[in-house]
Amino acid sequence: MGFRTIAVVMFDEIPLFEASVPIAVFGERRTGSPEFDVRAVSAEGGPVRTDAGIALSAPYGLDAVDEADLVIVPTWRHPLDRPPAAEALEALRTAHRRGATVVGLCLGTFVLAAAGLLDGRPAATHWRYAPLLASRYPSIEVKPDVLYVDEGDLLTSAGSAGGIDLCLHLVRRAYGHQVANDIARSMVMPPHRAGGQAQYIDHPVPVPETGDPLGETLEWALRNLDQELTVDSLSSRAMMSRRTFDRRFRQATGTTPTQWLLHQRVLHAQRLLETTGEPVERVARRSGFASAVALRPHFRRQVGVSPTTYRQAFGPPA
Repeated sequence: MGFRTIAVVMFDEIPLFEASVPIAVFGERRTGSPEFDVRAVSAEGGPVRTDAGIALSAPYGLDAVDEADLVIVPTWRHPLDRPPAAEALEALRTAHRRGATVVGLCLGTFVLAAAGLLDGRPAATHWRYAPLLASRYPSIEVKPDVLYVDEGDLLTSAGSAGGIDLCLHLVRRAYGHQVANDIARSMVMPPHRAGGQAQYIDHPVPVPETGDPLGETLEWALRNLDQELTVDSLSSRAMMSRRTFDRRFRQATGTTPTQWLLHQRVLHAQRLLETTGEPVERVARRSGFASAVALRPHFRRQVGVSPTTYRQAFGPPA
């Protein structure tokens, strides 16, 4: 089902980029694209002041939400412990009850959550704030690795550019691939990005504690990921029985030795893809995999894209 009237609900201290995302996708007139009626809504009345101090003239108040087919909350302000105004939350609830599609981009997911719209549903937000969303709203099934979640009448996205992904998805869902592709092309954006947020999350290689056999063994393992490492060989190096090593390892890392090794090998492969021009086959072997074929499924499962796609996005210039 299509939509023509779109209310973009903005709060004070909004980042300028997030404010512009839905307007950039839906607001510009493009040949052959639907003409959307985009209404910039000041959720708190008066000009909307961005986090950079720029005042935006938002000519509509919350009553514009009552007439919208699509309601988008681009983000929410910091600190996240301040709840949105009750009037704004009620406007969102009312819009949803009457059948409007309601969308939270980036931290806008917190606004939909505060309105109670996401209870019992999966949702996405910026990966950095996914743990906070999960702890504050335990009834929400937080999806930290995806670019967006489409629940039909409620949609939520990851941070910043993830909002563009979701807005293009909405166009694609309502008007087809060609319209979405045309809008993406005019924005010099891919119509659909592969993978999820996992490829953009920085996973620093941990520095194990030294001074105890387990910490020193983990540090040694990180320096020798290209070698054949088994749990038995690691437990022997730590001078522990296999059972004691497994127990101590879980206490220290929260996972099993096998899972930890696999995770560290994929992380090492990521770093090599980012910093070297070595062939993927060589990257795989340096990371402890028998071949690129062996690396590929584990890399895709953990990062969300193939090693080649990851290098294209994050590798050194060719």
